[in-house]
Amino acid sequence: MRLPAELTLPDGMVPERPPDPPATPRDAATVVLLRDGPGGPEVFLQRRVRGMPFAGGMTAFPGGGVDERDSDTSIAWAGPSPGWWATRFGCDEQRARSLVCAAVRETFEESGVLLAGETHESVVSEATRYAEERRALVAKELSLAGMLAEHGLVLRADLLRPWSNWVTPAVEPRRYDTRFFLTSVPEGQRADGFTGEAAEAYWRLPAEALDDWRSGECGLLPPTWVTLTELAGCSDVAGALTADRELDKIIPKVVHRDGAWRVVLPREDQ
Repeated sequence: MRLPAELTLPDGMVPERPPDPPATPRDAATVVLLRDGPGGPEVFLQRRVRGMPFAGGMTAFPGGGVDERDSDTSIAWAGPSPGWWATRFGCDEQRARSLVCAAVRETFEESGVLLAGETHESVVSEATRYAEERRALVAKELSLAGMLAEHGLVLRADLLRPWSNWVTPAVEPRRYDTRFFLTSVPEGQRADGFTGEAAEAYWRLPAEALDDWRSGECGLLPPTWVTLTELAGCSDVAGALTADRELDKIIPKVVHRDGAWRVVLPREDQ
């Protein structure tokens, strides 16, 4: 895939003097929430608050960095094992477990959608009852493992699907090794924008979100643009969740061209 020339990085994202040596990427998880709409699968997007250390003002999916407590092995787990996720993401099992737990935690913190249930086959139908726990998770006063154990909940790893793996270019001071997941909003739950990290949150068809970007109504980073472009070709949520994906680690390069910083994908035609 070739990125459009108009897809440039925001001012200030690339420093005048790139770090030497480059910063070590931090593990992170991004979750693409889907729902079926009248025009096809819709995605849940958030416009990040301006002034945030990373991607301030940009439109993105829920997600964030892995917390050291995400590696807690006491969590009740349903679905593919950490070993399965490790194979898919090309990492060790401990890191895979942490990534899946981070995906579930960040989804709940940033959208209010909780991928957990009282049994291995169920999902909570009303996540707002855990509003206080959500606040405590954001404040780091509570771990995901502690919350699930307190309420007898099972993490539903089987509701997540691996989609891609992006690494922030080496020239940027804040770098993330981000695994992208797909999931659908469980029946009875509702995604919201009650997070201090988002100025607004909304549902959009992928093609419409790309149109918003073209018209200048929103800013997208390359991983978001590529993911939206890929999802625009899916006819429904079920098709997206069952798509057969090759999960190569994508490490883009940044070049200064025509007065702007542009991202070049590996193997992109020049």
